[in-house]
Amino acid sequence: MTKAEVITKISDKTGIQKDDVTQTIEAFFKVVKDSMADGENIYVRGFGSFINKKRARKIARNISKNTAIVIDEHYVPAFKPSKVFIEKIKNSKKIKELSPQE
Repeated sequence: MTKAEVITKISDKTGIQKDDVTQTIEAFFKVVKDSMADGENIYVRGFGSFINKKRARKIARNISKNTAIVIDEHYVPAFKPSKVFIEKIKNSKKIKELSPQE
């Protein structure tokens, strides 16, 4: 599902104009990005957490040149779903229908 499809779905479910939904969604994304860039994590109860994950310093290999390079410690954004969110997906009949049978 694309951002445009999400905006359309929210607009249809709430009756709010698409332009207003678009502004709200864009503002939400901006707040998430700016807050995480400032080192703040965002916790949404019942949905999940947007967190900065620390990646340790490591040595990697460039196999084409057969050389080692050092990748310094850094942070990457990550999303950790809540238990409620995880359970909803685990118990979804649609997901079970889509998954291949073993």
